[in-house]
Amino acid sequence: MAEHLASIFGTEKDRVNCPFYFKIGACRHGDRCSRLHNRPTISPTLLLSNMYQRPDMITPGVDPQGQPIDPRKIQEHFEDFYEDIFEELNKFGEIESLNICDNLADHMVGNVYVQFKEEDQAAAALRALQGRFYSGRPIIVDFSPVTDFREATCRQFEENSCNRGGYCNFMHVKQISRELRRKLFGRYRRSRGSRSRSRSVSPPYHRRESDRHGDYRDRDYRNGNGWRSGDRYGRFDNDGGRRRHGSPRRTRSPIREGSEERRARIEQWNREREENLQ
Repeated sequence: MAEHLASIFGTEKDRVNCPFYFKIGACRHGDRCSRLHNRPTISPTLLLSNMYQRPDMITPGVDPQGQPIDPRKIQEHFEDFYEDIFEELNKFGEIESLNICDNLADHMVGNVYVQFKEEDQAAAALRALQGRFYSGRPIIVDFSPVTDFREATCRQFEENSCNRGGYCNFMHVKQISRELRRKLFGRYRRSRGSRSRSRSVSPPYHRRESDRHGDYRDRDYRNGNGWRSGDRYGRFDNDGGRRRHGSPRRTRSPIREGSEERRARIEQWNREREENLQ
């Protein structure tokens, strides 16, 4: 009996556990689902729900005023967001994969899945992102049961043959250019290669993880559209309390060249979209 239950766990034959939540970490029924959503207490994968706000959110390829949007502009907006997210999450550890859904259903639209190499790296990122905002919107983050994205993605979408469109219940992962993928993920291959070629003796002093990447509790992006801690209308600490009068300002995390321009473009897109919706 136990072997049978184990063999059907997370499948359509499992009448107790939700197969969609098990496979993609999201379910269109939400808390009203008749099956259990077994939320992991630890996982190498994080889900940042509904985080990506596409410029053609209402109608694909069309802005809120009904005017067509150049597909190149949409892709540029997406890759700016992708790179921004990658650079922030990369501070907590090596990223195995970063997938952003192109689906339109409420439970999947704009979902960001990041899979770290180690579970403790994901746990550190989870603690750091709680209570923070991105582009004026709160970040909703939690551990995800998804560890095999091959089972979570829609194969028909990859073959351009999915007839359910954006409302498919499997992931339609939006792709980035090869150049950007090589730029972001290629650093890991380079670092592995340099370590394998090095034969030097380990130094006597090893910096702690927090020293090497900077203490994640003290990170605070304050430029327009980037990452901020606390409330969107004021400068808050990570614990949600306002900075006391006279206390020193925390320094901004190092921002690599080009990121301010990238965030400014994303902010402009979002601001125009909000104005058009009013």
